[in-house]
Amino acid sequence: MDSPLVSILILNYNGKKFLDDCFRSVLETDYPHFEVIMIDNLSTDDSVEYTQAHYPKVQVYQNGVNGGFSLAYNNAFKIAKGKYFVVLNNDVRVDKNWLKPLVEFCENHPEAGSVQPKLLSMLEPDKFEYAGASGGFLDRFGYPFTRGRVFEYIEKDEGQYDDIIRVFWTTGAAMMVRADALQYSDDFDVDFVHHMEEIDLCYRINLAGYQLFAIPQSLVYHYGGGIIQYDSYKKIYWNHRNSVFMMLKCLEGKNLPRFIFSRLLLDAMTFGWAFVKLEWKRVFALIHAYWWLLTHPAMIIRKRKKVQKNRKVSDKEIFKLLYPASIAVRYFFRKQKTWKDLMQK
Repeated sequence: MDSPLVSILILNYNGKKFLDDCFRSVLETDYPHFEVIMIDNLSTDDSVEYTQAHYPKVQVYQNGVNGGFSLAYNNAFKIAKGKYFVVLNNDVRVDKNWLKPLVEFCENHPEAGSVQPKLLSMLEPDKFEYAGASGGFLDRFGYPFTRGRVFEYIEKDEGQYDDIIRVFWTTGAAMMVRADALQYSDDFDVDFVHHMEEIDLCYRINLAGYQLFAIPQSLVYHYGGGIIQYDSYKKIYWNHRNSVFMMLKCLEGKNLPRFIFSRLLLDAMTFGWAFVKLEWKRVFALIHAYWWLLTHPAMIIRKRKKVQKNRKVSDKEIFKLLYPASIAVRYFFRKQKTWKDLMQK
């Protein structure tokens, strides 16, 4: 097998405490042809100086503005030279042999637009990690889940998800993207700012006719929550806002009314539950999310037109990849808390 150049792109913002674990493991990768680029989002600690002094093999690209995850990686895509781009968080430690299985699979499967490793928790190595586990999925209402983590329930890794499988999305904590696929899907959407940017990109990679896979023979450990904590107001806001934003962009027009009605109903239930439980953080995050959506119709319509113009795959085919029911209903009311539970008919 040839060893095409892989560009490993690592975003950093005030993450000096993570850099030693990350860079040491990445630079020890058993693969003959890769470059490492740290994209710095105007850090105020000495991350840049520390990297330049201690890791001269790491190229440093400093953004002129901190425009979030999406803008940083879009800028990195412009300077990266690889056939494949790896989007990698700074709060990870990679296995020495993590890269070969990803590259080998993509070289043997030209239909693969993006792949991801298995992600385990750095703090609890016997458990899957929240952000990506062993591959990402989406239900018809825009709620994401993974093979190994559904909402807050995280499974132990007992080898139950070690098979290579087609997935709907690959995690932004550690995903490898075929550079050519971005010519058809376009890059990350900068208006997502934080959270679900990779799911939106993966949705468009699917629409472009590529397939996505989880390759558990590749292993990465992720600290998780290194930038925004999982239960924070910001995360609740971004996730609700961006999941609806994504579906409004990507669904065909004939399927929008049913989605809007169903999603409003589900989010109203979430709002009511949070109100009764006096979870004001969730209540106000939901209000904030929908206020943003209601006040940005022109932008949403403009982006939607672009996605619909570029798509090559119909909703009929996309729906075969989506979970056909609500994972929220299955999880909270039927107590189906694992991927295997959800897959049972």
